[in-house]
Amino acid sequence: MTRDDLRDGLAAIYPAERLLTNPAQLVSYESDALTSYRERPAVVVLAETQAEVIETVGVCHALGVPFVARGSGTSLSGGSLPVPGGVVIALNRLNRIIKIDPDERIAIVETGVINLEVTKAAAPYGLLYAPDPSSQPICTIGGNLAFNSGGAHCLKYGMTSNHILGLRVVLPDGEVVDLGGESVESIGPDLVGLYVGSEGLFGIALQATLRLLPKPEASQTVLAAYNSLAAAGETVSEIVASGLVPAALEIMDNLAIQAAEAAVQAGYPLDCEGLLIVELDGEEASVAHDFVELMRIIHASEAYQVVVAQDADERLQIWKGRKSAFSAVGRLSPDYIVQDGVVPRSRLSEALLDIQHLGDKYELRVANVFHAGDGNLHPLILFDGRTPGVLEKAEQLAGDILQLCVDYGGSITGEHGIGMEKRAFMPLMFSEVDMDTLHTIHRQIDPQGLSNQGKMFPS
Repeated sequence: MTRDDLRDGLAAIYPAERLLTNPAQLVSYESDALTSYRERPAVVVLAETQAEVIETVGVCHALGVPFVARGSGTSLSGGSLPVPGGVVIALNRLNRIIKIDPDERIAIVETGVINLEVTKAAAPYGLLYAPDPSSQPICTIGGNLAFNSGGAHCLKYGMTSNHILGLRVVLPDGEVVDLGGESVESIGPDLVGLYVGSEGLFGIALQATLRLLPKPEASQTVLAAYNSLAAAGETVSEIVASGLVPAALEIMDNLAIQAAEAAVQAGYPLDCEGLLIVELDGEEASVAHDFVELMRIIHASEAYQVVVAQDADERLQIWKGRKSAFSAVGRLSPDYIVQDGVVPRSRLSEALLDIQHLGDKYELRVANVFHAGDGNLHPLILFDGRTPGVLEKAEQLAGDILQLCVDYGGSITGEHGIGMEKRAFMPLMFSEVDMDTLHTIHRQIDPQGLSNQGKMFPS
């Protein structure tokens, strides 16, 4: 295969303006949100139809060329990093909402659709799409599928995998298959469950059937400020032990608060060391009942300031601060690494203290933002990559945090995936037999290893 063979094969599918080969055009596709990893593809194609994606995969398979699907490029684990000499298939223009069925409570969408656009389209029918990653206004359904994304409300509503009923997928050899369907009741092997979270190793999802939920009748959002992260973490344990099931339980530390306030002025107390955000939702009577118990727990805790959102605007302002935290940290540091290990909820306070000690050991600042309800930590390791050796030191700290999570009985990822960043840490969680099994499944679906080559498995 020559470069001309590839270009000729793709030129038969795409007009020149949607076939990018100029180095200046390719720069934007060299990395995703994990900018410390960069590679230049041979070509980027801007697909507008499912048929174009299918034909592109067919060309790549015939020529033995690796390919990577890319949505908005918000992956924080290098999940859409190009393969040198390979093809990037950009799916942003595959953005049609094909159907909203309010009676069956489903949406059928192409995978380049932005997450938030699904809820906007469902809103006139009193419905919503529950998964809400922090990048919700820009991330695509395809990326959410690849990494089984969660979001602030995953404590009550679950991850992406809990809301995908059916998929249309082009496999790495160009075959198109339909998995699942439109019903919550499935028959036979859970092939949709196998695909969701496979990080693009099993081909490219073209279309998804999403489960929609009724918009809650009522919600109550509470913000509580603490003088320590440990005190905020202990309050989370009290809330969970009480039997309450909030829609969301989030914690931010002082560094994250400082960044969010500088970016969006959410009204967070700047002297706070641990900020707890709790949201209840559901039927009005149920929310009113649970709110009484929630406030009893919070007032009995060490909170020195408690704010209850009085209307929808105040609720959105509280969440605007939390959801801007990742991007806002860029105001504090030119570079940062975001981890997303998981620890048991019962060990949150210990884990946070250990992360603080690790930051001191490496002399690096660590901002903490996390889904406290399910123990999904998002420590942001701040560094200046212009200083020699600092990136390597930040990566060592990130690795120590992942080891800590596994030692506590947790996981090396909650929703950001393995991608390029965590490949070396897979053996921390999986035995040699486990890894062989994963390899075997992968080889059965993609014998040539063309689809998102180099991701997830240790090199």
